[in-house]
Amino acid sequence: MIHKLFINRNLPHINRYKEIIAILAKHGFDDFITKSNLDKYLGAGKKIIFPKKHTSSVHLSRYKRIRIVLEELGPAFIKLGQVMSNRPDLVPGELVVELEKLQNSVPPFEAKEARKLIEQELKKPISDLFYKFYDEPVASASIAQVHKAVLTNGDTVAIKIQRPDIEQVIKIDLEIMHHIAMLAERHIPTAKLLNLSSIVKEFERTIKKELDFSYEASHIERFIENFRYDKTVHIPRVYKQYSTKKILTMEFIDGIKITDINAILKSGSNPKILADRGANAILKQIFEHGFFHADPHPGNIFALKNNVICFLDFGMVGTLLPKHKEYLSQMIIGIITKDTKKITHSILQLSQNKHIENIESLEYRIFELLENFLSVPLRDINTGEVLNDLLKIIIDYKLKMPPNIYLLLKALINIEGVGRKLNPNFNIMKHLKPKVHKILKMQFTPKKISKDMLLSAADVFFLLRDLPMDIKTLTEQIKQGHIKIEFEHRGLENMLSKHDQISNRISFAIVLAALIIGSSLIVLSGIPPIWNGIPIIGILGFLAAGIMGFWLLISILRHGKM
Repeated sequence: MIHKLFINRNLPHINRYKEIIAILAKHGFDDFITKSNLDKYLGAGKKIIFPKKHTSSVHLSRYKRIRIVLEELGPAFIKLGQVMSNRPDLVPGELVVELEKLQNSVPPFEAKEARKLIEQELKKPISDLFYKFYDEPVASASIAQVHKAVLTNGDTVAIKIQRPDIEQVIKIDLEIMHHIAMLAERHIPTAKLLNLSSIVKEFERTIKKELDFSYEASHIERFIENFRYDKTVHIPRVYKQYSTKKILTMEFIDGIKITDINAILKSGSNPKILADRGANAILKQIFEHGFFHADPHPGNIFALKNNVICFLDFGMVGTLLPKHKEYLSQMIIGIITKDTKKITHSILQLSQNKHIENIESLEYRIFELLENFLSVPLRDINTGEVLNDLLKIIIDYKLKMPPNIYLLLKALINIEGVGRKLNPNFNIMKHLKPKVHKILKMQFTPKKISKDMLLSAADVFFLLRDLPMDIKTLTEQIKQGHIKIEFEHRGLENMLSKHDQISNRISFAIVLAALIIGSSLIVLSGIPPIWNGIPIIGILGFLAAGIMGFWLLISILRHGKM
């Protein structure tokens, strides 16, 4: 059914399929097209002639060519690459580096289209909505572009406007992604191991949220509430009455990019103070709020007057469960105190598959990692390097971490990188230590202990309350013969194999003995045909027995057992 559907010449999106194939082939991925059978589905049994490979990309590595392909394929594929750059557990390290370089900037669409969409969404003419609207966009990305405007009350705002028809474009590409993932999993073994279909489904949920600006508006409002009493951090205000799913109107921020050191110094701000405040802001989001900016790269952080930090672009955020904060705190303390067991335990508690075959091996790898930093003073430890190496160990042992943990580790690595640009002597450990100690101390406050005891008591109460009914139900199922007990043996394969070998040899020896006895009886009986007075059947039986006996002897000697 699927085959017939996809060889149909009237297939919806057929031109987009052909465009994708052409771009893949141009950059040397005709092997993927052939192995996934994508060419057969689209070619209706005819051989597709691939375009010539792009001469400028022939010499590039496969990972660089993947990044170029994604950029050429457009918004949905660029976003897919950016999302996958946050999953080092699924993507090779070299490819992660390339995906982080994906450029999201594209030529702007016309101002008249922007004006038209604003009027459609807000149901009023531009002249009634704004005192002044600037046609020249401030920024242009694959999903939206930003225009500056002045409200009738005099407030200067930044309006994020969704690209015309971008929803339909991404919907088509998502359908194609699902189909390509299905084909790849069916025909390419490595694609099946990666579980590409699940990756595309997860990406679909992410991109649909990003296309609905009301999610970003709610994120911003939550950040504003979290930093309401913190004068060192500024979050742009949202103008909800000027915002919809396709339009997001925010306070216009006239600040300095956080890594523009010269401009920061000229403005009278202090880079060292900015580094400390930026780190404290991110750590407060992680360890206090459990709700953090998941993409704090330099382009999303501005420096304002009086050394105030301002975060921008709240489309990608991460959340942490309270238990995750606790385990992360223990892991950080383990790094600070160089406690291998504490780090190992914390990692396993964070992981979704806590039971691994060789915990000692994992612990030894972590010990080796810490050995490299034993002689280094705490202030000189590059936390980004430690976390990156820790990530590699987690990936090597196939530990499944919640996706937000990867976002968090990347956020910590990014913020340390920004901090070091502002202050070469910056070390995030100095800021981490008090935060994690505070989290751990909170576990032993009378309020927390009493709350935990109350919850435990409630669990025990419900367990005891339901126990008689559970026992009654279990008894009835036993009486009716509905209870099935399944056993799973582990580590018995070698013993069972040895038992099979022994029983096979015994059976072989019995057959051999029977053959010798039978042949002897035939020889004594004188049953024809006879050769030199000996029955030929008896001779053949002795020969067969001799061969079998010799074979059994060789087999025993070869395995070193008599």
